[in-house]
This record gives sequence, C-alpha cells and structure tokens, in this order.
Amino acid sequence: MATFSRSPTANAFSFVLIGGTGDLAMRKILPALYAAHRDGTLGEGGRIIPVAQTALDQDGYIQWVNEHVKPLVAMVASGVDDDAWLSFLGRITYVALDASRADDFAVLRDVPGMLRSQRIFYLATGPSLFVPICEGLAAAGLTEHARVVLEKPLGHDLASSQAINDAVGAIFTEDQIYRIDHYLGKEAVQNMFALRFGNVLFEPLWRREWVESIQITVAEELGVERRGDFYDKTGALRDMVQNHLLQLLSIVAMEPPHSMDADAVRDEKLRVLRALKPLREEDIRQNVVRGQYRAGVGGGAPVPGYAEEPGVSHDSVTETFVALKVEIENWRWSGVPFFLRTGKRLAGRVAEIVVNFRPVPHSALGAMPLRAGSNRLTIRLQPNESVRLNVLGKVPGMGMDLRGVYLDLAFDRFFLRDRMEAYQRLLLDVIAGRLALFVRRDEQEAAWKWVAPILEDWNRSPTAPKPYAAGTWGPAAASALLAREGTCWLEEES
Repeated sequence: MATFSRSPTANAFSFVLIGGTGDLAMRKILPALYAAHRDGTLGEGGRIIPVAQTALDQDGYIQWVNEHVKPLVAMVASGVDDDAWLSFLGRITYVALDASRADDFAVLRDVPGMLRSQRIFYLATGPSLFVPICEGLAAAGLTEHARVVLEKPLGHDLASSQAINDAVGAIFTEDQIYRIDHYLGKEAVQNMFALRFGNVLFEPLWRREWVESIQITVAEELGVERRGDFYDKTGALRDMVQNHLLQLLSIVAMEPPHSMDADAVRDEKLRVLRALKPLREEDIRQNVVRGQYRAGVGGGAPVPGYAEEPGVSHDSVTETFVALKVEIENWRWSGVPFFLRTGKRLAGRVAEIVVNFRPVPHSALGAMPLRAGSNRLTIRLQPNESVRLNVLGKVPGMGMDLRGVYLDLAFDRFFLRDRMEAYQRLLLDVIAGRLALFVRRDEQEAAWKWVAPILEDWNRSPTAPKPYAAGTWGPAAASALLAREGTCWLEEES
C-alpha cells in the first residue's frame, strides 16, 4: 500500500502505544504520559492511541485505565488531579487489533487525525513482534512522518539484535528509530553531563592520574516476580549489563562532545564501548562473577530461591547477579578499573555511580588523609537522586584531627520543582524528535560484541552460578573481585 505523504499538522501527534494493556503500558508509559499532560508539557494537539489484542471497546478500555493505571499514578504522585485525569482520558482512543497480523494495522488509518499528525509508534511488546509490527505499519502506509520506539531486550545476542535492526532498518531510517534505555532519562544522569561539561572543577580530575577506581551498581530488592519464564531465558548479563550498565559506563567515561547534538554525544559513547578491553577466557574466569539467589529474607519476610520461582527451571544455571571488572584501553582511563554490579534479591534497591579519587601523594597532616575513599563523588540514580562529594575536614578543637565529611549537591533545594520521571522525559524527547538520550545501532552492537565472549564461555561450560542468600549483597566472590585491587564496594566500608 502506498505511504501517505501529507505533512503533519503543527503540534499534532498520534502516540500509538502497541501493547496498550501490558505491564509496561500500565506501570510506566501511561503514568508518564499523564504526568506530562498534567504538567502542560504534552502539547494540546496530541492523541494517545493504545493498541492491544484485548477485545475491549472505548468505554471498556477507559474502565481498565481507571482500575489499573490510576491507582499507580496516585501512589507515585501523592494523589491524582481529577480535572487533569478526566482531560487526559479524553485524549485516549483505544484500538483493538492483532499486532501479529499485518492486515490489521489498516484500521489505524481511520483513527481521527492519524494521517495529519506526527506518528509515534511505541512497541511495548516482546521483541519477537517488533518486525511483524513494523511490516504491518509499512503495509498500512503509516511509516512516513513516523518514529518508532523499541524497548529492550533487542534480541538475545549480537546476531539476533542485528537481524531485528536489519528488518526494522529496512522500513524506518536510523533517525526514525528510538531505542529506549530509561536509565538515560534519569535526572542524575543528566547531571553527570552538567557536572563534567558545565564546570571546570571536575573535568581536569576526570582521568587516570586522579581517579583510582569507579563503581557502577544497579541493585534490586525484588526477585523475578512474574517474569520467571522470560528471565530464565535472559539472565542478568543480557537484561542489565549489555544495556543499562554499559550505557552508564559510556557516559561516565566519554570524552567531552563538541555539542549536545544527538550524534555528537553518541559518537563519544561509541568510542568508549569500542575501547573496552576484550575479555579472553582467562579474563572471564578472573574478572567476571555470576551468582544466583537462594532462599532468604526480602522486605522482612522469607522469600524463595530463584529455582523455586514460578516459571523457572529447578536446575536453572541462569544468573541473577553479575559483577565485572572492566578496563578501557585509551589514554584517559588506561589502568583504571571499572567495577560493574547488578543483581536481584539484594540487600537494597539502589543505582549509583561511585568515583573514587586517588589519595594525596604526600600528606603534611598525618596518615588520615591518605586513606582510600577520602575523596569520592557518589551519583545516586535511585531511589533518591542525589550527588554527594566526600572530602576530609578538620574536627573542631585542638590538633589536626580529620574526619570524612560530604558536600551534598542538593539540586532539589535549588530547583523547587518536581523532578521529571525518566520515562516522562524520554517520551517528550521522542515527541520532540530529540535522539541524544536514545541508543544508536552501532552503540548497541558494540555492547553486544563486548559481552559475547562471556555468553559464549558460559554456554561452553554451564557450571552453576555462585549462590548467595536473598537479602545480601551477592556472592562473596564479588567482594574478592575488588579486594584483589585493594578496594571494596561502597557499603562494605567501615
């Protein structure tokens, strides 16, 4: 079918949410769109078109939103503005169709305003449907003046990722494709750009001469919940390291871009990913730790081990925890260890980046200032976004008794406004056509290439992951990984 060529009306957009009754739509996408609508940033000319196979009419879908989405919005926003909620519901037009059938997408052409608007297709589905959906949109003539948002995981290895990208890329151009990683939309990640590239204070220190080590942690208290069947085929390396952690690493380690234009930023991130030291078999044995949680305590109550979770094989060797030592082979970072860690059923829910600066080379004030961790920058992504700089200060009184203190860069005290949730920021970027916070294809493939040797090694020798009790910080081997470098994880410091 021919593609419609009519240009979109100014400020008009159709946000087509494919998978409109799924968990992601319920918990993240629709609440984020409501928040943007409530705050007046969504644009008055925009429509929201949830699409799903569920046999609901318009009233039935609105009832579903009221029953499932509104309570979640109320929990995170301390209540719902009734007038804003009603006007938000007025933006919604539900369409029932089977995303696996290309012919079904023709019905979208009849949605009022669709053909005269900027079209955004958010694929909140499993990756197996990405290609059929894109083919259906092309058959319906809806790909011009369109953007497509792809959720992770985009494949399960390099080859499958390339196959999806090839197929989607045959329909949409690269500047139409938005590969979303919600960690890149977090306020603290944006502040990393501001701290490094907007201030002269940090950039001269952001290199091997002054940085001793860097830790990046994304820890979850929850287990696999209702995702056991999916997770058992995925694991922590694919689910978290290949995307979230390597993206955070690339932002921490990148060179200053010449501007914040999308390709300028993504070019510098790509250079970091391509500079990652390749892992040989002996490196994997020494510098990669994989674990799997056993029964323990989570949230103050007993919780089962991973192998007892619904949908998980009882003899599963899927990892729920990964810790790695990573090195970057370039002039800025050569010799500086980067420690990455992620896991489920850990002792706390936290995502943070810890930059440990080297101690002073000679102390005129005694031994105290020479201890590790005296100077540290901690960027907390969740649960409470913050930036903290640890320094040494003198204790009041006689003598030169020094103690660790910190400077709290409390942005919320300076900017008295609600911080935008990550999905809200990223969805507004899609609507506005801003690509800087989305992953380019070559970035994604560079990350897959780097993790591929680990996956291949684990496939060749599927030994059981190291066990750790739920409610702890993971296997002891993860602590030993840092101890060999004369350091420890942040929570292990006395």
